[in-house]
Parts: sequence; structure tokens; C-alpha cells
Amino acid sequence: MALRSRRHILNAGAALGLVGLTPVRGFAAAPAPISLANGVGALNMSMAAVMAQERFFEAFDLKPTILGVADGSKIVGAVLSQSVDASTMSGFGQVFPAIEHGATLKVIAGAAMRPSLTLFSAKPNVVNLKDLEGKTIGTGSLGALLHQLSVTLLRKHGVDVSKVRVVNIGSSQDILRAVRAGVVDAGAGETALIDDAAALGLHPLVDGNTVESPDYTYQGAWTSDETIRTKRDILVRALAACAKLYRFVQLPDAKDAFIRACTAAFIGAPVEQHLAQWNFIQTYKPFATDLLVSDERLSTMQELNISFDVQSRVLPPAQVADMTLARDALKLLG
Repeated sequence: MALRSRRHILNAGAALGLVGLTPVRGFAAAPAPISLANGVGALNMSMAAVMAQERFFEAFDLKPTILGVADGSKIVGAVLSQSVDASTMSGFGQVFPAIEHGATLKVIAGAAMRPSLTLFSAKPNVVNLKDLEGKTIGTGSLGALLHQLSVTLLRKHGVDVSKVRVVNIGSSQDILRAVRAGVVDAGAGETALIDDAAALGLHPLVDGNTVESPDYTYQGAWTSDETIRTKRDILVRALAACAKLYRFVQLPDAKDAFIRACTAAFIGAPVEQHLAQWNFIQTYKPFATDLLVSDERLSTMQELNISFDVQSRVLPPAQVADMTLARDALKLLG
């Protein structure tokens, strides 16, 4: 897929043919800056393009700077040091062990509540997950989203994980490049690519679709306690903008706007790829239109960490999350 630079896509402004919205009344005259670090999967980048085109941040008097980061684990340091204010769309499994070790972080909302990845291979002898015993898969870093989700899927289908070599490649896009090049035998890519897999020299593993793991909370919003203390109003407005985006893209009437945004952002990519993402969104409705992450989901994510030996115990909800910001954001939407 031919793309512009990640920074250009994620900071897209006038170049994406912006559609104006009426600003929400009652905010300061000057837009408030907010800096975000989010994942760089294809679906995330498409959502960023729609967000910019429809000016949802601007509707809440915000001026965003969005940095794409290939590995969610790397966002922790940036959030803690306040190099960025928050992450609104990235995996957050790594947040819990960081809190257990003294980091002052909180999950403040949900984003993509269902996984959107499938394991692909370019090897004709790798058809299902069991075939990966004795072979190599590409994932993200230990404990990060791509690693956890891939290994959890292997375990679910009875694969002896001790017989699988797991290699940290980076983002899902990096992983698919490694799969196509034969560097690894399999790895996770966007489920929306299934229909185009053959043209890319890939095939999905028959039991490799992670969307069938609905209890795994794929992405969320999170920040530091200090940023909540000093920039609460800005964070609330940002979450309101995200909720507006999630509601928008899950409406059938948004199809033309979605395709238009993706076409502008992904130069040269066939429209079929954008349609595949659109169909995935409409089929699975993965985004948290109510922004909330339940206590049960928070516990499930931590129990998964414990199974990977990256966390020793389940921390109480009040220590790891603050959903009051999400609730306040929903009030702004009426």
C-alpha cells in the first residue's frame, strides 16, 4: 500500500479536503493544543484521516498533534514524561504492569473494543495455527498488544507455544512485510485485508481471526495522573471528539466520507482496500461509542498479563482507571 509519511497522514489538515463542523459553544476562543501518541495500524490511520477530514477535534476547540507509534509499550515513557498528553487509540495492556511498578497512569476510555487482526502466512505449508509449532511468528514487544493477542490466540487453539519462536518485529504493517518477505512464517495483519490477501501473496490462517476474541479490549485511551490533574477539561473534550468519530464511522451514511478520507490519505491505494475496512467496521461495530471500559474488562486484561508473567496481581479498578472523564465527555455530546 503506497502511503504518505506517517507524520503527514496523522497531522493531515487542509490537505485532506476538510469538512467544517459548527464548533461547540462555551470553550475558549483560541483552540487548546493537545498532543497524542497512537498506534499506526492501517485502521488507526484511516480513523485519523476521517477525524481530520470531519474536524471532530476542532469541533471541541482543540488543536491536535498526533504522533504515530509502532509499539504501544513505547508510548508509556512519553506519557509519563508528558512529552505527549495521552494516547486515545492504542493497546493498553502494558499500562497495568507499569502501574504495578509505580507509574502514575490511568485508563480513561475505550477505543476499539474488539480486535481487528488476523494471522497471515505466505508459506503454503502453514494453513492453521497448529502448523506454527516449530516455526516463527512475528509480533510486537513482550506484553504489548500484538504479542499478547497473537499468543492468546495460539493458546486458545491448543498450540504448544513453547514450540513457537516469537520474534518482535514491530507494528502490524512491519509484521506483514516480514511475512511477505519470508522472514517469519506468520504474523498479524488487519482482518480487513483478508479479501486482498491472495493479491499480496498471503493467506489468512483458517483459525487465525482474532475478532472472535470479543473479551480482549483491543485499544483504549490512557494518560498520566498529572495530565488528568492539569488538563482534565482538554482530555474530556478530546474523548468527546473520539466518541463523535466512533459514532460517525459506525453509521451506514458515513460511507462516502470514510472512503473520501482514506483515498486522500492513502495515495495510490486501491479503493477496494478502503471498502474492506469500511465493511469490517460495519460488520463488527468495534468502536466504543459510549467510551466506557467495564471493571470486568480491566480485570480480564490484567489476568492476561499475569498469564504472561508481566504482572503479579490484579489491581483494583480505582488504581488503574478513571472513567469519570469518559462520562463527562458523553455529557458534551448531549
